[in-house]
Parts: sequence; C-alpha cells; structure tokens
Amino acid sequence: MNKHPNKLLRELARAVHNVIRVKHYSVRTEQAYVGWIERYILFHKTEQGSVRHPKEMGIPQVESFLTHLTVDCNVAPSTQNQAFSALLFLYREILGKDLDGPIESVRAQKPRRLPAVLTKEETRRVIRFLLGTQRLMVQLLYGSGMRLSECLRLRVKDVDFARCQITIRNGKGMKDRVTLLPQTLIPSLQEHLHHVKHIHDDDLGRGYGSVYLPFALERKYPNASREWAWQYAFPASELTPHPRTGAIRRDHTNPSSLRKSIKRAARQAGIKKRVSCHTFRHSFATHLLENGYDIRTVQELLGHKDVKTTMIYTHVLNRGGLAVHSPLDLALDDSSTLADQPEQPL
Repeated sequence: MNKHPNKLLRELARAVHNVIRVKHYSVRTEQAYVGWIERYILFHKTEQGSVRHPKEMGIPQVESFLTHLTVDCNVAPSTQNQAFSALLFLYREILGKDLDGPIESVRAQKPRRLPAVLTKEETRRVIRFLLGTQRLMVQLLYGSGMRLSECLRLRVKDVDFARCQITIRNGKGMKDRVTLLPQTLIPSLQEHLHHVKHIHDDDLGRGYGSVYLPFALERKYPNASREWAWQYAFPASELTPHPRTGAIRRDHTNPSSLRKSIKRAARQAGIKKRVSCHTFRHSFATHLLENGYDIRTVQELLGHKDVKTTMIYTHVLNRGGLAVHSPLDLALDDSSTLADQPEQPL
C-alpha cells in the first residue's frame, strides 16, 4: 500500500507528461489521461485512505472501474472508451506491463444517432446573427467542413488564397489534408489577417510574438516561432503562459466564446434544433451531397478514414443508395392532392 496518494499521483502525472510529449499527443489528451488515471487509482482507495500502486492491480481492477463508469455513472460510450484508452496507456507505456487477457467489463452501448443538420436557409439565418471574427469562423466551418479544433489551430501559412484552399495540419489521426477556401470569404479573411498582423507586430515590439510550434520544430528552427507565417489565424485576445512550457505567448482563441455565440445566434434565429460548432461540418457534408457531389470527394474533404463514416450523411438525406420517394408523392397530380379528392361512395 502507498500511504501518500498525492505523491503517487504526481509521479504518474509527470511520467504521463513525458511520454505524451515524446509521442506528440495533444495537451487535451494529456489532461484527459491524467484525469482518468487519477480517478482509477482513487476508485480503488481503501477505507483507511491508502492507495495501491497500479502495478499491484490488473485486469480485475480495470474491469470493475470501467463497469462502475457504465453502471453507476451512466457515462457515454465515448467517455468509457477514453477511460479505457487512458488505462491501456498507463499500463503499456508508463508501467511497461501488458494487460494479459480480454477486459470483460460492462460496456456502454453506443447508440446510433443521426447528426443534426441545418438546411441552407437555417444556416444563413444563424450566421446572420453572428458578428465579426465569430461570424468569419462559423463561415469557415460551414464553407470548408473543418472541425472546430482545426479552425482554431489554423496557421497563416496554411491559407492559400491563390488556390482557394486550406491545408489542415495534424488533423484527426495525425493526418494532413486539403479542403476548400470559399471564394466569398477571401476579402473578409484577408482583412482579418491584416488586423492580426498588426497585433503580431505589436507583440514583437514588446518582446513577445512567439507561438507554439509542434514537435521539435522550435529546436530545429529557433526563429520560426516569431515569424508571421507560423502565427495562428485566430489568435487569443491576450498573452498567456503556455500550459506545457510556461512561456508567455499568444495562443489561439478560446473555443468557449464561439460555442456560446452559436447557441445564442441559433436561439435568436428561431432554430429549434441543437446547434453546435460541429453542426456546420455536418451541414457542409450534407449540402455537398444534396448538390450532387460524389461521396468519395466529400470523404476526402472531411478527412474520414473510412467511407462508411461519410455514408451517415446519405441517411440524413433520407435517400440512401436507392433514392426512395414516398408512394404518396409519386401519386400526386400537379393540380391536386389525394387529400383534396372527395371520397367515392362504395
């Protein structure tokens, strides 16, 4: 038994931090994994308040913790999967110990839900109630199909005005891809970047102006972090210490304000559907398919690994592969409906 849980948790958190940095995982992944490992250890705390080192635990303890999340906490399947991934990371990467055998916990059932999609008119109405940079960001989400995280991490160098395209770096699955830059947004985005350039120049004049660079680029190119091309297209309003290095830098804008603005705009537009940042990505894909674009093209623009993921949008259209129409619609004449015709006597 370990009588000092805080000391054990600090040691494991430090180890997770070091390994995740080597593997180039994101800060959010690091925070999530550390949180799940802490919950796992404290879940198995004894009545006396002492904790066991995870080396002393194994499959039975992992199973009971995952079952607790499903049965007692009623977590979503994705949440339970994230917790499971964190524990696998702990045992394999930190402790060098494989969990021999299958994990027989009660697994959360993943419901099959269709994504919420706005019509083209509803999309225009929501955007109409947004202002400034937030309107521009939502227009990009809808016009290019980017995820919110990809929009936030967009760098100046990855916007190609001449080719009308945006390069997404290190997207989901650590993959790069190219997507659309709507031509109608070029003047607004150029004006926005002109304003951001003034902010960057002011930061440089005050001795700041560096930005976080992924992987080992900061060591390889010591001056790149201060160059204009590497700056975020949507920077934060204030300089803050970086969560990993502590260096005072201008990070990308905080997503919470955009999420709140979208909810408020949807309410003002009278939209009864659940509208989030990701809704515009769903709408992008659905509207492309409505316009007759090939599903493989949409898959590539979205960055889906498997076309089966993209196929969900054909179900949203209620067309499927057969493009089925209701027999009532097929029976209607141009001049009247079945409901308008008088009932014939037997």
